[in-house]
Amino acid sequence: MKTKTKTKMIILSTITALSLTFAVPSYAATNPFSDLTNIAAKDKIIALQEQGIVHGISDDSFAPNDTITAAQGIKLIVNAANLNLDLVRFLVEPKATDYFKNADNDAWYANALITASVNGVELPADLDPNKKWTREEFTHLLISTIETHSNLPKLKLAPIAINDSSDITIDYDGSIQRALAYNVVKLDEQGNFHPKSDITRAEAAEQIYNVLEYIKAHPTPSPQPGQE
Repeated sequence: MKTKTKTKMIILSTITALSLTFAVPSYAATNPFSDLTNIAAKDKIIALQEQGIVHGISDDSFAPNDTITAAQGIKLIVNAANLNLDLVRFLVEPKATDYFKNADNDAWYANALITASVNGVELPADLDPNKKWTREEFTHLLISTIETHSNLPKLKLAPIAINDSSDITIDYDGSIQRALAYNVVKLDEQGNFHPKSDITRAEAAEQIYNVLEYIKAHPTPSPQPGQE
């Protein structure tokens, strides 16, 4: 997958420099979600809501069991990675359709798609924002984006046995193995990942929380004197 390059913008710094930190401003939750009572990841979702990383489908409803769409997933990842356009100047006001032909320029997700593309998030030009995402699609994009923008080294691991590994898209296998190593995801009791299953909003939020916790526990080393 390749991100479409636009010549009408001037980038004032490298893409890496756009996201040297994952600090996310903290916001007091105005209305706690009222539909998380029996959700295992309730506390994690509330913590993300208080940081302004996740939002509901209404003021007090998160819809945790709904399948996440591509647009929702990208918005979550953009928020989690603290991606923005602060260091970018455009010669012409950008539109989401400049990058993704199937996007709606007036949709709530338009800015998130532009931000993701400009920051090098790997997405296809024919992305369908309304497509329901699978566990492997979301996990792959989350891990690849976080690794790029947090300067996490890509681990070389002895692969973990996954019983349904034959169902995993080969391009996503490495990301899923590292997600397991980072404790972002876990296999079920039978050792399955269920890569082709739709991912719920609660599951996606839990992955976001887990990867941010991993980053906190593994901060990027400060440069030593004489090092660039």
